[in-house]
Amino acid sequence: MLALSGLAAGSSLLPRSLHAFQTGAPAGAPDAYAMPQPDLQGPVLPTWESLRDTYAVPRWFNRAKFGIFIHWGLYSIPAHGSEWYERRMYKDPEGTQWHAEHYGPQDKFGYKDFIPLFKPVNYHADEWISIFKRAGANYIVPVAEHHDGFPMYDSALTPWCAGKMGPKRDLTGELATAARRQNVIFGLSCHRMEHAYFAYPAKGLKTDEFDPKYAGFYGPPIDQEFNSGNNSKAFQMDWLARVQELVDKFSPQLLYFDNGVNAREYDEVKLRAAAYLYNRAREHGYETTLATKDQAYLFATVQDFEGTHHAPKWPYPAAWQCDTPIGNSWGYIEGLKVASGLSLIHQMMAVASCGGNLLLNVSPRGDGSIPGDQQKALFTLGKWLGANGEAIYNSRAWIVPGEGPSIPQTPPGDWKGTSTADLHPVHVESPEAKPYTEADFRFSAKDGRLYAMGYKRPAAEGPSKCSRQGKRK
Repeated sequence: MLALSGLAAGSSLLPRSLHAFQTGAPAGAPDAYAMPQPDLQGPVLPTWESLRDTYAVPRWFNRAKFGIFIHWGLYSIPAHGSEWYERRMYKDPEGTQWHAEHYGPQDKFGYKDFIPLFKPVNYHADEWISIFKRAGANYIVPVAEHHDGFPMYDSALTPWCAGKMGPKRDLTGELATAARRQNVIFGLSCHRMEHAYFAYPAKGLKTDEFDPKYAGFYGPPIDQEFNSGNNSKAFQMDWLARVQELVDKFSPQLLYFDNGVNAREYDEVKLRAAAYLYNRAREHGYETTLATKDQAYLFATVQDFEGTHHAPKWPYPAAWQCDTPIGNSWGYIEGLKVASGLSLIHQMMAVASCGGNLLLNVSPRGDGSIPGDQQKALFTLGKWLGANGEAIYNSRAWIVPGEGPSIPQTPPGDWKGTSTADLHPVHVESPEAKPYTEADFRFSAKDGRLYAMGYKRPAAEGPSKCSRQGKRK
């Protein structure tokens, strides 16, 4: 456990040396790394102690219970492999070959060349929000900038963004306006910290990534493993500047960071980002929260678990959410295998029974349309929530998550959830999955009531039978 005393920047944790050569475009260039604004004056200081003492989980968070994550960007245009297309087209043997066969060699057609192909003619923000509301969602979290380093909004800090290139539209801003017009809580996700090393090319591959003309977009990338903590100070300051811009442009009520910020080496800049978010929210009068993974933030965050297989398997006391994709990729790919509506219902039941929120990712096409099979699954979940939402929205976990042969009756070894950042996780034996039966139920509690949600309708006529009765004590 980390002691709080003197931990304002984690300086005692012996950070690794940083790479001074990672400087981006030359100073003074329009796409050079940005410098952040000064810290805001306010009650929240950039220290762990201050975050601990001033933070409260937003009241809206547990009431909302169900949100929509959105992965949509340049990677949606080739629609191959996953949203990690950029990394794979430069680094992975299959990805490099596929890209060369379909678009040409990487030194002739690089990832930047997808920007003019990004024409979201079927993107209508109000329609998206209507779809999500029909699904029963109460908040949305679009990815404002993914690992690829292309902001989906009109940034004042770089010309390499959707507002100035490609679509030449503030795609994120349009969605924020539509969400608030329809009373949906608006959050954001920023994955920029991963950009520095995301697409370092395979040895010997000729690419466009180190051409000085594109330094403001590519970095250029550094040869480091994920979550290594070696991003340069210049890059860290640019990251902070972009986080500040997101806060000031969009007033997000949830700001999600991926695993790239986990390293203790980034504590100083992370603390400044958190203090900026929380002080600006207090100034403007709205409730907000960070959402982060593992121990990225020691305080002042909603705990996030990626994928239902990593989520807690037993009532978990802290505020948490599980982000999970609707298909076999976060970003749209051709042939995406979409989960059934029934599967989404089961995921919602399982997460709520352990006290969490479900943040379900959808994968729009490059043209901005949401495929029909994803909409069908969403609407099936929405219909179920329309009839059974009383057991979900604003509910809490009961003393056990449920009953029946397929539901754990004692805390399993991974009951607290598991990490998606650990490259060598400790294997924990889990009970073998069993088919759901009429005797399987998930529980939730609210206002002195215990709710039982059955997995399977009884074969015979009559009500389902659950052994639990009475009110929560």
